[in-house]
Amino acid sequence: MVDPHDTATPPRRRRSDARRSIDAILNAARGVLGERPDASMEDIAVTAGVTRQTVYAHFPSRDALVAALVEAAAAEFAAMLDDAGLDTAPPADALAQFLGAGWRFLDRYPMLLNATAARIPRPDNDPHDFAPPRLERLIQRGQHAGDFDPSLPAAWLAAVIFGLQHTAVAQVATGRLTAHEAEALCLESALRLCGGEARC
Repeated sequence: MVDPHDTATPPRRRRSDARRSIDAILNAARGVLGERPDASMEDIAVTAGVTRQTVYAHFPSRDALVAALVEAAAAEFAAMLDDAGLDTAPPADALAQFLGAGWRFLDRYPMLLNATAARIPRPDNDPHDFAPPRLERLIQRGQHAGDFDPSLPAAWLAAVIFGLQHTAVAQVATGRLTAHEAEALCLESALRLCGGEARC
């Protein structure tokens, strides 16, 4: 007689399968919601290659799925900044890397460019909390090194640069600029604000 425990799926295999399903669902949601912010759970399930029941097994509601996607996005952005060499590259290059990471992040998560982004939940590890201090520290380093003008507070410049990038994002969202144009203008404006050398 066959012991039913011998044919059962091992717990490690179940966890691995669940992780693959979750990753597939989040990847599908990232793309689908970027194109169609009002997409349904069924739409996301089809793109992920799983059943709607599987999506609901991992995410009990659409809001829960969006919240998980935003958490994943925040973690990814934090990793981008960690890899950008912000504390070691020449300050102007580090500023370019910082802003470039933001644009790559938005390109990967286009749902955040949509007009409905204001209704997207804030994650626990919110980029609005951890990114500004990183930028402020970068600017301070540039000011101490003589690459940036020290006459304005670094905290003020960091806040203005974030506002500048938000404005650039809005210009892209409304079709006034392409992402490439907005990225170039944002970097040029940020360097001028900091008193760094222009790149045009």
